Amino acid sequence: MNIFVLLKQTFDTEEKIFIENGRVSEDDAQFVINPYDEYAVEEAIRQRDEHGGNVSVLSVGPKRSSEALRTALAMGADEAIHLLNDNIPEDESCIAKVLSAFFRDKEIDLILGGYFSIDNGGGQVAIRLAHALNLPHVNSITSLSIHEGSAQVTRDAEGDLETINVTLPALFTAQQGLNEPRYPNLPGIMKAKRKPLRELLIDDLHLSSDDLIAKTTQQTVFSPPKKVAGERLNGAPPDQVKSLIAKLQDQIRL
Repeated sequence: MNIFVLLKQTFDTEEKIFIENGRVSEDDAQFVINPYDEYAVEEAIRQRDEHGGNVSVLSVGPKRSSEALRTALAMGADEAIHLLNDNIPEDESCIAKVLSAFFRDKEIDLILGGYFSIDNGGGQVAIRLAHALNLPHVNSITSLSIHEGSAQVTRDAEGDLETINVTLPALFTAQQGLNEPRYPNLPGIMKAKRKPLRELLIDDLHLSSDDLIAKTTQQTVFSPPKKVAGERLNGAPPDQVKSLIAKLQDQIRL
């Protein structure tokens, strides 16, 4: 099986994030594989081990993204491809077009990715890519079983579970509960150094300038307001209600 995994490097949410001039500062920031993408990498490795084939991890992003790709190789992926260009807009429509150009001449049995990325939560790349490649797509899967060219998946349907049968090739996005991602061990880390990591420029994909025009732009990023101490309303219940209404009206006027 030719299995591909869409991978993104994101900020480590366990670390404190600093915002400067409306942007998240990368100074001294820690980066990790997007947690939902870890489930996709793990599932790809398990399916390869069961059915044979090759696992390729693919990332679109800046130079530092190679660290996440190396981690995926250490987990057990066979090869990595880094579509490298710092000038790609952080727009999910553009990212999907870049990926679809890469897959244009590839033989695909299965594409896996994370349900969404924790840094922007858009969750559009996989859906747009599946549409561009004319592949069936099921998102937020919590189980995957492949047999004779077809797949049965269970997806998280807003608190309920839905079972769907799909003919391969197909694209699925992983939800928490699909598996338990492994940690790279020392032998895996040493093997990863010898595994291929190819770097491609966006120019190699022969995209038009219109393909790289962002559909959306991020205006600013800001921290949530600091919590303030609560206020107790005293007096009889009718007086408390009047006081509460007055305070709410003052908030609306602000």
